Amino acid sequence: MPGDSTNFNNKAIAQNTYDAIVVGSGISGGWAAKELCEKGLKTLVLERGRNVEHIKDYTDTTKDPWELTHHGATTQPDRINSPTQSKIYAWNEVSKKFFVNDVENPYTQVKPFDWIRGNHVGGRSLTWGRQCYRWSDVDFGANAKDGHGVDWPIRYKDIAPWYDYVEPFVGISGSIENLPQLPDGKFMPPMQMNCLEKQVAERIKKSFGDGRTMIIGRTANHTMKVGDRGPCQFRNKCHEGCPFGGYFSSNAATLPAAARTGNMTLRPFSVVEQVIYDKDKKKAIGVRILDTETMKTEEYYAKIIFLNASTLGTTHILLNSVSDAFSNGLGNSSEQVGHNLMDHHYGVGAHGETEDFSDQYTYGRRANGIYVPRFRNINQATQQKDYVRGFGYQGGGGRGKISIEGGIGAGYKESLTEPGKWTFGIGSWGEHLPYYENKVTLSKDKKDKWGLPSLDIDCEFKENEKIMRKDMKDSAVEMLEKAGLKNIASYDNAPAPGFCIHEMGTARMGKNPKTSVLNGNNQMHEVKNVFITDGSCMASSACQNPSITYMALTARACDFAVNELKKGNL
Repeated sequence: MPGDSTNFNNKAIAQNTYDAIVVGSGISGGWAAKELCEKGLKTLVLERGRNVEHIKDYTDTTKDPWELTHHGATTQPDRINSPTQSKIYAWNEVSKKFFVNDVENPYTQVKPFDWIRGNHVGGRSLTWGRQCYRWSDVDFGANAKDGHGVDWPIRYKDIAPWYDYVEPFVGISGSIENLPQLPDGKFMPPMQMNCLEKQVAERIKKSFGDGRTMIIGRTANHTMKVGDRGPCQFRNKCHEGCPFGGYFSSNAATLPAAARTGNMTLRPFSVVEQVIYDKDKKKAIGVRILDTETMKTEEYYAKIIFLNASTLGTTHILLNSVSDAFSNGLGNSSEQVGHNLMDHHYGVGAHGETEDFSDQYTYGRRANGIYVPRFRNINQATQQKDYVRGFGYQGGGGRGKISIEGGIGAGYKESLTEPGKWTFGIGSWGEHLPYYENKVTLSKDKKDKWGLPSLDIDCEFKENEKIMRKDMKDSAVEMLEKAGLKNIASYDNAPAPGFCIHEMGTARMGKNPKTSVLNGNNQMHEVKNVFITDGSCMASSACQNPSITYMALTARACDFAVNELKKGNL
């Protein structure tokens, strides 16, 4: 059976044996590599795509639009080859090399689902939105409180020291606010709001009695130098790769730290087919990969394995790791692997304009915006009758060009340099509940270019999310009205799940092995030497951007794993 440990080549085992294997090199995989290598473990990092070297491979990001062949625009071939990837905000003529070709990477949308991904060293850490917000016990206690999903096996006190640990290395700029639902962190000096944003923030604070507040975003853009990285140059071209190291990425930060130890072996072009399980030892002993350059399979062995291939990538590996011991996927006796898929629902909000500040303008392109933390269902006073959980807003104010139709000559050109009115907009990010029926499975009849089963994704937003969205839109309009904006317009684009690129939950943490895949240390209940710390580990989705939580959980799990290894428990 695939996955059983029989007929091994002893010489190959010796050559291909490490202390630890990390699958994936993105946000969480980079942290696993850093932590394990710095703790002295010889670590193999496997990446399914090509290598991307920091600075060297950020081609064209220093060019102006008129120096690019298509002036940065998306072409018709782009839309044909990558109809899903090319829809998102971070895609342009320069950054598209950090996204997959959709035609070459098929999957089945049982219900509409936009799977945004990049198969290369660094993964989506090169193109992420960089917003970093801690979770609180409002989030970790939500499942137990309202009965949706399984109770988290951890609370804020368990992860708080690890937020403290990762944040100074990540380099997060932000302001101290003392909000119970949004704990403060170890911040660099915050970026600053512009004149309109300051006005809106002041008016929101005065107009609402529910503790509602608007703050500057907390972002992994560096307002000070972090080691040899940064500071941010306010170019706002982060998704093209930053030659200044002005924001956190695996390529700029964690992978170089791992490499400096001399303990990391990075192997790109390595598609992990499955984890190899030894039923006699009752542990995983390694992984089987397909080398996409030679098209040969190889096996690598280690004492501990960290799966950080992204939520859907890790799920694919688990479901494909079939053996005599696990007929429906590694560590999947609970039948939870692949289920409870979540993403944030967004694409709803409002915008307006003002006649104020006509004598003021902004300088630079701040790679950040404002944030309105969650203000619904955080205590008795803010309890809602028709839905559970809550949402937050991101957005900002700015001043664009004056709107002129038609014209010719020098006078017309000169008029185009005149600024238009100040405008302000906010969009909302809402929590998606964990539903067992929202799932991903291996296709029974479709295979990818490597001969592996493709994924069937069956996920939707349900009634709680739909009711919440009405409040998300109405509250946006109300806040803008109270802030004095004019010509306010609301919107609800209703994007499909996946489009927020915060997919999570398919190998969730929990207290009970019958209803979860991982324990409170991100350790598989049934395979003690396998750890999962990417988005698949999440038991709920909260409404905050999740990446900083993945990082903290990864550092925490690495510390636990190495201690257990030293004790001989793994």
